[in-house]
Amino acid sequence: MENKRISGNDLLALGYKENHAMGVALKINKKRLGFSREQMLAKFKDVLDHPESYMTDNIFKPLAEVLLKIDTIEKETISLKETPDTYSVYGEAHIEEGAKKQMDVAMKLPVTVAGALMPDAHQGYGLPIGGVLATNNAVIPYGVGVDIGCRMALSVFDLPADYLDTNHDTLKAVLMGNTRFGAGHGYLKHERVDHAVLDNELFDTHDFIRSLKDKAWTQLGSSGGGNHFVEFGVIDFAEADEALGVARGKYLALLTHSGSRGLGATIAGHYTKLAKDICKLPYAAQNLAYLDLDTAEGQEYWLAMNLAGDYASACHEVIHDKIRTALGAELLVKVENHHNFAWKEQFEGEEVIVHRKGATPASKDTMGIIPGSMATPGFLVRGKGEEAAINSASHGAGRLMSRTQAIKTLASADLKTMLEQHGITLLGAGMDEAPMAYKDIHTVMSAQSDLVDVVATFSPRIVRMADDGSRED
Repeated sequence: MENKRISGNDLLALGYKENHAMGVALKINKKRLGFSREQMLAKFKDVLDHPESYMTDNIFKPLAEVLLKIDTIEKETISLKETPDTYSVYGEAHIEEGAKKQMDVAMKLPVTVAGALMPDAHQGYGLPIGGVLATNNAVIPYGVGVDIGCRMALSVFDLPADYLDTNHDTLKAVLMGNTRFGAGHGYLKHERVDHAVLDNELFDTHDFIRSLKDKAWTQLGSSGGGNHFVEFGVIDFAEADEALGVARGKYLALLTHSGSRGLGATIAGHYTKLAKDICKLPYAAQNLAYLDLDTAEGQEYWLAMNLAGDYASACHEVIHDKIRTALGAELLVKVENHHNFAWKEQFEGEEVIVHRKGATPASKDTMGIIPGSMATPGFLVRGKGEEAAINSASHGAGRLMSRTQAIKTLASADLKTMLEQHGITLLGAGMDEAPMAYKDIHTVMSAQSDLVDVVATFSPRIVRMADDGSRED
């Protein structure tokens, strides 16, 4: 009990309210600063009762300041709707309460028009991962997410499925030689490639974006850490697809998942802080701070977000071009779709800003890829355009447990057995990405049969991920 984390409920029991003072107290508690749990609780109670006595205290002064001006802060706070607007939930039985609570808060924003929760949903920061939110002329940086424009890209080659068996070592070498993983990692100057995305005028006209150009160039064509991957597998078209021009059959395919690297993460951090300074929301909603698109700040973020999205796409293009060249193969079809983004779309006859944080566009006939995990199938899908889902679908299987929980509870021997059973060669990755840490992809897909049609099934065979299990920059 001595080291048990102090929670919001502990502070409520002391008399704190669920407001910005609680947020400051929890931030201070993260440091613990040599105090035992009981000592910290006693300090928090004393600061609450006598904030003026702590105005010169090096540790508790920020909390005392907030407590003394909490009435003023709350007067300046933007009011939320009393009750959340209704929204559609897909696969509700398998979605954790934390994600639903976050979505409820998002549906109380004064700018919210509509929302939906996808079957892979789980708790995140601000908008839950798997959350879709349509707003009126406002963009939420944390509604987009940290890895702006993260996406899937699939290349189907004119090579038969058995190429994987007869050329296994060659394909493994191709992956190792043409990819770069790990948070903060990139390419040395003599290894870098050029791309038109680096010619975007923001790199010349915007001081903040200009400062990020060299890092963006260094990381162009790399994949970062976390759940990002580059993998070879077999894609099975049970029926010919006339729209894609692909005959029935099984083919060698390349599937990639990654985003805008350090560029997107830095843009997200910068504009989230700016939004919080401008848009004063109640404590429970502070990570949903938004920027009006009629303001300079809103337009700045919109341009920067789109640049990050273009950059993420360029990273995939570089990876796929390098690997296709190394294979000497012809490309039959390429499909790409992104999440962690905001779009201007029509909804019920009005233009809205649709945030898809860990959710895939699925308007009528829009193609997408929904992966499972390193040892479970993914699906090439075609959207049905379901308005109740705001023309969206899941972006994957979704996490069943946190990274920390997965590392603590899952056994490497079980992962090894599962990979062997499915014939998977794994290059890199940590236990936090084990298939057991994810929801069952078949359950997720059955929950969204109204949202997408399955066109083909992708089975991973050689999977490359970050060696150090690192998160994004």
